[in-house]
Amino acid sequence: MAIDAPVGHSGKTFFGQPRPLANLFGVELWERFSFYGMQGILLIYLYYPAAEGGLGIDQGTATSIVGAYGGAVYLSTVLGAWAADRLFGSERVLFLSAVLVMFGHIALALLSGPLGVGVGLVLIAIGSGGVKANATSLVGTLYDEHDERRDAGFALFYLGVNLGALAGPLLTGLLQETAGFHYGFGLAAVGMAIGLTQYTLSRRNLPGEGREVPNPLPASRLPVAVGVLFGGIAVIVLSALTWMSADRLSTVVVVLSVVAATAYFAVILSSPRVSPRERRRVLAFLPMFLASAAFWSLYQQQFTVVTIYSDERLDRDLGGWEMPVSWVQSINPVFIIVLSGVFAALWTRLGDRQPSSPVKFAAGTVLMGVAFLLFLPLAGGGPHSAPLLALAGILLVFTVAELLLSPVGLSLTTKLAPHAFQTQMVALFFLSVALGTAASGTLARFYSADHETAYFGILGAVAIVLGVALAAASRPISRLMGGVR
Repeated sequence: MAIDAPVGHSGKTFFGQPRPLANLFGVELWERFSFYGMQGILLIYLYYPAAEGGLGIDQGTATSIVGAYGGAVYLSTVLGAWAADRLFGSERVLFLSAVLVMFGHIALALLSGPLGVGVGLVLIAIGSGGVKANATSLVGTLYDEHDERRDAGFALFYLGVNLGALAGPLLTGLLQETAGFHYGFGLAAVGMAIGLTQYTLSRRNLPGEGREVPNPLPASRLPVAVGVLFGGIAVIVLSALTWMSADRLSTVVVVLSVVAATAYFAVILSSPRVSPRERRRVLAFLPMFLASAAFWSLYQQQFTVVTIYSDERLDRDLGGWEMPVSWVQSINPVFIIVLSGVFAALWTRLGDRQPSSPVKFAAGTVLMGVAFLLFLPLAGGGPHSAPLLALAGILLVFTVAELLLSPVGLSLTTKLAPHAFQTQMVALFFLSVALGTAASGTLARFYSADHETAYFGILGAVAIVLGVALAAASRPISRLMGGVR
């Protein structure tokens, strides 16, 4: 099918989308393979006893570390976005970030104990933040703001994310079970190396806009900026290596995410380079930011509470063979792979008749609350008593909620972004994910098998109330968007 491609692109398509989407699809697939493959075994590596190959850390501290790490990944999108918009452009930052991710996985595979975890997670967090912000921004450059294929394109891009997220935990989990944790981490490093090679071979075909620096940093301010950057990284690395306040790390990242988001909104809204129309669009994004943070604080518990639930409460017996804990994390990607094409086709078919972004956000937040309430009939059971099929059904609801909010949120930020803050606006969306992800680690400290009814019931009800409130405010929010759906 012929398309109106942006200037400088060929008429060839990738499933009806601009051809350069294929390269970004591929690098994100392999980056997510390594990311989710490692994360699938990270929590149990932290709290399993040394006799089983783990570090024997207290379970509450382990969930705090995982939540803090996950939040730091998305918090690092600010660094990656700033470097793209002020120094190097999105394409170069994406490449350098992928290199950092690969070395982070190598550190986890080769260095033992807290040293390997500290070095590896810091490198992966910084690198993954740069990959996420800039890959998303580059996808946005393939479309103009009124191109109705945009949401479908982001849904297809999201398919690449979840192909990697499906394969990663399956393969690293299997290696962890048969050979040990460090072999699983090593496989994640190999996956990232494949992705980096693929990206390097095709990066010249990406749009030239991705190499532009939208808001160059004046040369006189460069030494100060570099000093602050490396000073901040040094503090983070030192803290990680010394395991300072490990049981409160996720709460620290929550606070940092709130401070960073507040500062970002203030900088963008007060900038003289932002027009009144662009300023109204940024204001419209504020309630979406809050809903997104609430959504991710529940959704990202797949890597904290749901992992513990899968280890201790789930019946993982499959015909006499016990399924690895990490395999549960591949259930959601299966549903994403099946349904992302359905959602892409649905949004394409509906065109300008599809629900507005605020309505999609509201529906996703409500459904996430419903998913938590679906844990209630299973509450109070004994160890390994929860049926695998029941958890799969709950994760199906997770998936539908995710497809209503996550790819839509990525697409929306590229549509609402002021020209001078293109990649940094994407970072704002990821700051909402950082806030929610870190909060998932903090909230997990209140979970226990004895208090499942209160835990799942309260969090589910709060999410539903927030979603309903956003739906009620959808029309005034849409008016502030100034024609962007």
